[in-house]
Amino acid sequence: MGRQEADFVWKKDTDNIQEVFHFMEELGSGAFSEVYMVKEKKTGKMFAMKCVKKKQKRDLNLENEITVLRRIQHDNVVGMEDFYESRTHYYLVMQLVSGGELFDRILDRGVYSEKDASRVIQQVLQAVSYLHQNGIVHRDLKPENILYYSQEENSKIMISDFGLSKMVDNGIMSTACGTPGYVAPEVLAQKPYSKAVDCWSIGVITYILLCGYPPFYEDSETRLFSKIMKAQYEFDSPFWDDISESAKDFIRNMMQKNPSMRYSTEQALRHPWIIGKTARSQDIYYSVSVQIQKNFAKSKWKQAINAAVAINHMKKLQMAHSELVMKQASIPDIKVIDLSSPGKNRKRLDPKPAEAGDSVAGTSHMSLPVSQAELKSHYQPLKATHSQCGAHHAPTIAEQGKHVYHSEPANLNGYVKNRNGKPTQTGVCSVM
Repeated sequence: MGRQEADFVWKKDTDNIQEVFHFMEELGSGAFSEVYMVKEKKTGKMFAMKCVKKKQKRDLNLENEITVLRRIQHDNVVGMEDFYESRTHYYLVMQLVSGGELFDRILDRGVYSEKDASRVIQQVLQAVSYLHQNGIVHRDLKPENILYYSQEENSKIMISDFGLSKMVDNGIMSTACGTPGYVAPEVLAQKPYSKAVDCWSIGVITYILLCGYPPFYEDSETRLFSKIMKAQYEFDSPFWDDISESAKDFIRNMMQKNPSMRYSTEQALRHPWIIGKTARSQDIYYSVSVQIQKNFAKSKWKQAINAAVAINHMKKLQMAHSELVMKQASIPDIKVIDLSSPGKNRKRLDPKPAEAGDSVAGTSHMSLPVSQAELKSHYQPLKATHSQCGAHHAPTIAEQGKHVYHSEPANLNGYVKNRNGKPTQTGVCSVM
């Protein structure tokens, strides 16, 4: 456990965390934790604080995350600055990263090219290479965990969320975990795996950055996982017609089914597409941004806003010409709801103290839909084969109930179902 003997030195005890920090704003919440923007009273410095409610049993995942965070320090990795403990909570004081998520920044750009995607992936590779050199495997790399440090146009990229990360001595792990859709074939096949799983995930992210939709999509988990295990994906026309062969070559090497043939981070960092020799400057913003908005639920609210803006513009035009044309039927008002953070304004800005006898509870920040009806409300249709795609229609998720899983990390054991449709536990569930 590295510096286990010094645990009681670096931990800071507090009876009231609000005596040390001002709680400014809630940044997010999960089942067992909440994240706030805080200001340290003594210094005036701003941080992000993850408040984790204590469980009755030992929290091995949290201990693992803290152990990893204490070991790492890199320009492209969100670091832990301090750690506090009270009777009811653990408080992880993290570096404040305020530039927003990867997809949102792409949508806000207006102009976007292969070169932009290449620069993002280069920084991701540099961060993950550092982790691998220090014996750490992230195991949950996905677009939601890739952030911008600041709002500046040339802001650096930061890797976050080490809740599923693993420090390895012999380099081999067996726990089937990660986020479906980004997880490597060997993990789903429940074989022992290595740091190569992170390189697969980076390949999937690169694929999405260049077209706006995921490489794997199917109408059930079983079929989805089957495609991933076969590394069965396409560079669909017309969406990949203007993407360089070098970019496709990079993706093929990162998404090699055989992990021993897959690029390492060191090999990937030497690829011509990464070092800037072959990445094209052609603007691909329109096609990529349309697909991101269609296929990734967290950005759906942007579509609602865009629709409302268009409707309001039409209303103004109609009013301006109302004296010249016959009165038209009124255009209905559209209520815009931010689906990315439901109920955000109703939350307290300070962690609620736990009362005696309280059970551990919370609301999942990004839960997967549990029914077909919910799926249809979360995801746009996605046509499964190239032959189904029209010349001007991109693959869109779940037209016939098809899923893409891109938000929730999970233990991926036991996904196989028997003939009666009941889950069959596969047995690999111990944490390495």
